[in-house]
Amino acid sequence: MRNVGKWLAYSTLGLVAALTLLGCAGGAINWNQEPPYSLNLAWGEKGSGPGQFDDPTGIAVTDTEVFVSDARNGRIQVFDHQGHFKREFGTPGDGIGELGRPMNLTIHDDKLYVPEYMNDRIQVFSLAGEPLSAIGSPGKGPGQFNAPGGVAVADNGDLFVVDFYNHRVQHLKADGSFVKQWGTTGKTGRGAGEFTYPTDVALGKDGTLYVADGYGNRVQAFDTTGDFLRKWGGPFAIGLYGPFKGWFTTTTSIALGPNGEVFVADFYNDRIQKFTARGDYLTAFGTPPENPGHTAMAVDVGRDGAVWSVNFADNRVEKWKAINP
Repeated sequence: MRNVGKWLAYSTLGLVAALTLLGCAGGAINWNQEPPYSLNLAWGEKGSGPGQFDDPTGIAVTDTEVFVSDARNGRIQVFDHQGHFKREFGTPGDGIGELGRPMNLTIHDDKLYVPEYMNDRIQVFSLAGEPLSAIGSPGKGPGQFNAPGGVAVADNGDLFVVDFYNHRVQHLKADGSFVKQWGTTGKTGRGAGEFTYPTDVALGKDGTLYVADGYGNRVQAFDTTGDFLRKWGGPFAIGLYGPFKGWFTTTTSIALGPNGEVFVADFYNDRIQKFTARGDYLTAFGTPPENPGHTAMAVDVGRDGAVWSVNFADNRVEKWKAINP
């Protein structure tokens, strides 16, 4: 009976909060601050050939190229900004240069960092596709991973890795040596600094670390020492999910715009939401799925402000541009 009472109280809290937010235009969310983005370019279909995908799960862009995690094909595909195929690297497997379901991608200092869901490691490649190093091993100890989903890289080469099934963020040196973690290994939580299957991380120019707390349905922000700064997503950011502005139903990727804006892939709501660095809602945009499943799996932002995403259900890459008011 005690558990039933707690469940009813939790559900009632979510309903009251939803009605409150839907019925007013004030509070923590800034309503309709910007127009949505428009779809500018798209390419891809299901398959294993060049320009085809089988469950794309990550994306990273440079000024001239687009890198895409083609998860079930065990490879990275590279395109120009017009969608023309340029090259690929990786094959399914667990050896050096092989990939076991690559996830969210990060480019730093002309290197590509690839978290591998199945191989429990981070592989580092040159942008040409040459394997440079592998960091981590399976497990729950310091410097080990259980399905890493995303990585952020500091200017000094330090790594911040979200460790999906271990429900934590790890801070490592560039060589993989352990510095510290936050979140309790193997334990989900809804409080500040606790995680429920975190999926991705991004590091701001000011040193703020933004974590996509996947099934926690929220974003949490920290400084790089691990001290909690703020969180957002639904009322009180305690894990309630929903389709409303500023709410999430599973965050799967996070990226920062050139002016510090925060873009979050809101997977089960088939949209990308845009926020200020403080977590104030700005706008949302997305593609309804043509095939069974959901679309907004991963996101990155170019230096020109263009937003790039992977459409998981429809096996596509999509480019979005802001609509001028």
